[in-house]
Amino acid sequence: MLRVGNLQRSIDFYTQVLGMTLLRTTTRPDQQYDLAFVGYGPNPGHAEIELTYNYGVERYELGTAYGHIAIGVDDAAATCAAVRDKALALGGAVTREAGPVKGGATVIAFITDPDGYKIELIERRAAS
Repeated sequence: MLRVGNLQRSIDFYTQVLGMTLLRTTTRPDQQYDLAFVGYGPNPGHAEIELTYNYGVERYELGTAYGHIAIGVDDAAATCAAVRDKALALGGAVTREAGPVKGGATVIAFITDPDGYKIELIERRAAS
């Protein structure tokens, strides 16, 4: 679950930049929060990210416990190129270009969402 400052902005980022689908929403006005679930498909076959908007809270301290979400991609450099402009337009950014992880050969890249959450793109090329 990620706490977000603007639910629609976050839905737009995860669906338009990362190609996820909005799976469902829940509105809880009496409890002062709304939820949106995004992913590449529904549970149990796919992981889902729960986006939580608490009414009146536009910004959160990310803290030191959170690291990042990781998503496997076919080509990290191509994914960065494909999402760069959309991410920027929706308040995110490519923050680490594709390249090998320190001390290894796995190619990774990082982007951030509009709330500053880090998303690692891990290159998982299909075996030929």
